[in-house]
Amino acid sequence: MHGDGYGLLISALVFLLALVVAVPLARRLGLSPIVGYLVAGIAIGPSGLGAIRDPERIITVAEIGVVLLLFVIGLELKLSRLLALRRAIFGIGAAQLIFTGGSIAVLAHYAGKDFDWRAGAIAGLALALSATSIALQLLEEKNGLAQPYGQRAFAVLLFQDMAVVPLIAFMPLMVPGTHEGQSILDSLRDVGIVLAAVAVVIGVGRYLLTPLFQILARSHAREVMTAAALLVVLGAGALMASVGMSMAMGAFLAGVMLSESSFRHELEANVDAFRGLLIALFFMSIGMSMNLDVVLANAPLLILGTLLVTLVKAVSVWAVFHLSEGSEADSVRAASVLTSAGEFSFVLFPLALGLGLITAQQADLLSACAAMTMMLGPPVALIGERIARKLERRDITVPKPDDFSDAHGSVLVVGFGRFGQIVSQCLLTQGMEVTIIDNDVEMIQSAGRFGFRIYYGDGTRLDVLRAAGAERVRVVAVCVDHRETADRIVEILKMNVPHVQLHVRAYDRTHSLALKAKGVDYEIRETFESALAFGNATLRANGVAVEAARHIIAEVRELDRQRLQRQMEGGIDYGPGRMAAEPEPLVPPEREAHALNPEAEDALRHETEFSG
Repeated sequence: MHGDGYGLLISALVFLLALVVAVPLARRLGLSPIVGYLVAGIAIGPSGLGAIRDPERIITVAEIGVVLLLFVIGLELKLSRLLALRRAIFGIGAAQLIFTGGSIAVLAHYAGKDFDWRAGAIAGLALALSATSIALQLLEEKNGLAQPYGQRAFAVLLFQDMAVVPLIAFMPLMVPGTHEGQSILDSLRDVGIVLAAVAVVIGVGRYLLTPLFQILARSHAREVMTAAALLVVLGAGALMASVGMSMAMGAFLAGVMLSESSFRHELEANVDAFRGLLIALFFMSIGMSMNLDVVLANAPLLILGTLLVTLVKAVSVWAVFHLSEGSEADSVRAASVLTSAGEFSFVLFPLALGLGLITAQQADLLSACAAMTMMLGPPVALIGERIARKLERRDITVPKPDDFSDAHGSVLVVGFGRFGQIVSQCLLTQGMEVTIIDNDVEMIQSAGRFGFRIYYGDGTRLDVLRAAGAERVRVVAVCVDHRETADRIVEILKMNVPHVQLHVRAYDRTHSLALKAKGVDYEIRETFESALAFGNATLRANGVAVEAARHIIAEVRELDRQRLQRQMEGGIDYGPGRMAAEPEPLVPPEREAHALNPEAEDALRHETEFSG
């Protein structure tokens, strides 16, 4: 193997080894994986063991992870979601960013090391962002997303995610002398080129990508869809980079344009694996590039700065939430989960350094401060929860927040055939939140008549199920046509999402027994209830009274349930590839069965003798 190739292999092995060691340790200590990435990067970088001595080369590749992250954020920003949270997003979110960013900027300018107003503004805005991964994890652990304070905290995170793109886009405008010697016509031309590039991304994303994905989906080649997803992300990023903007902004625009597409979950699942590894590599490269000598030489200042930043963020968020008619307890909870610096601070600091807005020493100190606030995040959230509970017990006149967890259903329907369509209509009639995925392109195209959108995706893929929200919903309704497909989905969900309720369409009695053995919460044979309704109508047509017919159907249903229970207790082999459970009558026959005519009886006897 050539020297360069061997060196690359060794670097990859070092990276993977550090990753699999650091992240589980961070989890065991109750820290975010991001902290594990940063510590692993420091350990293997030039300031640590020196296993990797050129982190700049790695950062160049790892920045693609940030591009993919912005694309996924764009996919999440559906217009309907933005409208529902618009007041919280653009009210509380904007107030938090301005108030917190301004406070930290003033603190950095007057107490920091040679921070002018540009460096102070960058420090304030970057550290005012909150770590989405840490905050969402803390909210999910306490079921906070179902509470009013959790929904407002999520709105703040959403605004911060949206604010990153303008911050990245307009940071070059802060560079002194950027536009010196440039005429008004030149400036207008540059703006026109940027607007034209944005229009191209929006136009292609809105009108061309969905038909393209429909064509590609018919090939049923997973690698083609993955390649197309990467092509869209990197193509949009490259176009924006060619006109002087960031690749991240192009990817973000592409994601927003595809947020209402039927292929949204499939796209998210396809880029998720690449995004995860590259984001890990990005944070590790940040750790590699940190100068430990500068950090250790300024350790007292860093510790004090971290505590001050955490305190300023907590007080600022508390004040904003309290002024927005939140209770004291809820304001404390929200403040305690939003103190960690955001992931994008590690994007903004290197960008500011490259533009000359901050010095290398300032970039090292700010990155270290951001990492230390992340380490403080979980303990601060625990303290905040204890304070909130004391406030609730002390002030009994303040009512506890309503629990909205039972207000609306939350269901993921897999399969939109004849069975799934009826199930979906029942749920949607009640206004429940329903996500539907199917891998039949023609079915997706015709779903507009039902008044809602379904998404393209393969339900037998764990990444697609996760992207569609399997870990967040209460019930996954498996309505697919084929038994093998249903079994595969049940096995995946039982293994990876054991807490979710599984309601499954069964093919026949044998399949029902198999599903019961797998521990599904509810199963029903696809023809059972319709056959009972058919039988009820036939009884009525033969003169049986309504109540008598209803009683007969109820008796048949109960006898069938008892037979299923006996067959389960009897240990019938209903595994894959086994013979179906032999049919048997629910009630003993009153007479022996006879053939309809002698010829048929002779034919049946002859066939039995021949086969015997």
